[in-house]
Amino acid sequence: MIQRSFLLSLTAAFGLLALAIASANETKVGSLIIEQPTIRGTVKTAKVAAGYLTIKNTGAEADRLLSGQVTFADQVQVHEMKVTDGVMTMRPLGDGLLIPPGEAVMLKRGAEHLMFMKLAEPMSEGETRMVTLQFEKAGSVEVMFSVGNLAGDPVDHTGHDHSDHSSHSD
Repeated sequence: MIQRSFLLSLTAAFGLLALAIASANETKVGSLIIEQPTIRGTVKTAKVAAGYLTIKNTGAEADRLLSGQVTFADQVQVHEMKVTDGVMTMRPLGDGLLIPPGEAVMLKRGAEHLMFMKLAEPMSEGETRMVTLQFEKAGSVEVMFSVGNLAGDPVDHTGHDHSDHSSHSD
């Protein structure tokens, strides 16, 4: 009887641990679910870093990611990146990023992403960084981002001058 009770308790504890791990990279605010928030690691001299995540809108109305705030950089901007006729352009989205109802929007390399401007310190692999995201309808939410490595998929923005956001070419 004691063994069975112990096994049930142990099973429940593992179930809770698995749930905690699964939701550790998921944050909810209003009808939005934010998943897999990651910042690309940087070299010590980098002035910018890119952030990536997926935002799912489970609601019936669209929302908009407007901006963010952090303590490790002067600004957080929502950027769009496009390649037209072989020229890559990147610009901040002045009206924010639309999150349509019932859809998931992935901020990723080569597309929309977050830019952390004028870094106060490098982003080192394995660290975590708190980012407050501001949404038009859902409001603000604190999201813990993990810092990835230098060689990961995110675009390396360390060689770009972001003082003029109108266009960049690689």
